[in-house]
Amino acid sequence: MSLTQRVKLAQELHDGIAQDLVGLGYGLDSLLFNEEDETKRASLRTVRLDINSLIEKVRQEIFDLRISASNDEPLSTTNALQEDLTKSVHEIIGNVLQHSQASQLLISIQDNGIGGVAIKDNHFGLQGVRERMDSHGAHIDLQSDFIGTQFIITVPLVGK
Repeated sequence: MSLTQRVKLAQELHDGIAQDLVGLGYGLDSLLFNEEDETKRASLRTVRLDINSLIEKVRQEIFDLRISASNDEPLSTTNALQEDLTKSVHEIIGNVLQHSQASQLLISIQDNGIGGVAIKDNHFGLQGVRERMDSHGAHIDLQSDFIGTQFIITVPLVGK
């Protein structure tokens, strides 16, 4: 397995199993906090410690995959790039929502293409984006001309 493939696997482990285990741990913490029966609390603590152990094992595997030496073979395809960009943005937004205590999130995506992007009848991609964002009270600004396209999405985070 090449270095690039190992790094890719490490990213998948981090964004998948590791995040799921952390979420499961948070769920158990909530149960522990609300449980009054000491026998049940002891059982929940044991499961929580097991989850912590699994998280550490997965983190160690991620670390080991990243430091292994080998020939680097790039994994660059359009689909791989789109998937990596999507997962990266997903991780960044997740961190903002969970940890930043921000009241607003601003997302800006800009390209230097040929422009001409607009919401059109019987084309539902951008319309769906706008509808999704409207449901969260977000504002989308779209500018598109011959020097490229820019999307700016402003999302209020108060009361999230």
